[in-house]
Amino acid sequence: MTGGDAGGWVLGADSGGSGLRVALAPAADPSSALSASSGEPVRTGASGIEAAHLLEQLLPMARELLRRAGVAVPVAAAIGAAGMATLGDELRAVLPGELARELAVGRVALAADAVTAYAGALGRRPGAVVAAGTGMIATGTDLVSWRRADGWGHLLGDCGSGAWIGRAGLEAALRAHDGRAGGSRALLERLEDVFGPAPALPGLLYPRTDRPAVLASFAPEVARCAADDPVAARILADAAQHIAEAAAAVCPAPPAGDCQVALTGGLFAMGDPLLVPLRDALARELPHARPVSAAGDPLSGSLALAAALAGGTPMLPPDPRLLVLTTTLTSQTGTGNR
Repeated sequence: MTGGDAGGWVLGADSGGSGLRVALAPAADPSSALSASSGEPVRTGASGIEAAHLLEQLLPMARELLRRAGVAVPVAAAIGAAGMATLGDELRAVLPGELARELAVGRVALAADAVTAYAGALGRRPGAVVAAGTGMIATGTDLVSWRRADGWGHLLGDCGSGAWIGRAGLEAALRAHDGRAGGSRALLERLEDVFGPAPALPGLLYPRTDRPAVLASFAPEVARCAADDPVAARILADAAQHIAEAAAAVCPAPPAGDCQVALTGGLFAMGDPLLVPLRDALARELPHARPVSAAGDPLSGSLALAAALAGGTPMLPPDPRLLVLTTTLTSQTGTGNR
């Protein structure tokens, strides 16, 4: 590969509760991407998502991808991050300048992961997308403005997410340990197999800085128990209802035209234990909508946003919290291969 492809190359990144993924692709063909990843989630501090920690992981991966592709500098970049809408002030203030200084990239899109999920799933079409993994957020657009629902984090929301399901499963396990109503012996057995003795769980969980990811790691155990355990099945049915309600809150009204709804994110890989009740819940909450398969994931969405930005035509409507587009003058000599 060489850096001489028409339109140049674009950089995309997807930062979520399970780590950071980075990709580099020709602007003319974002599907032909080189990629790298880190399993360490970007930290959140007193000022929100920590720009320095994101850059500490992003820049080495970006430089290695540029080296592998034989590319001097990317012509545009799009960074999607979980929590960008509510915790992204530091990223919005720091990243455009740092990416210009370190990689000589002058066109940057900073997006909530829900927007990159939307771009990957539906592209430039009106509708709604639910992005669910460790967290959960729904976004919808009529291509003029955005609506969002949930995405408030594991303490205040993310209802139906991996962290939400995992926490509910662990609570049911601890209820069984205590002898309280609403407990599940099956989930208690899974808790002890995964984490050890139940009384030790608070000491293992509370000091962790990646608590949402730890909670979400128990969600597959809830799914495994759902076929034979009514408590686990109820948790997944409740999660499905929360997800459908979030989708209904953001989907354009019928007069706006055909509303397509797509699901994206690792949570849906748990399959029928969640998807069967979710299909029923979507039919109840959104009878006018048409479920469709997601065309791509949030990382492919970030590349698509960057490719559109490189071409000078925003793919989706800007928003001061959800999608910020910036242009910074650079020398285009950069330090990308430094």
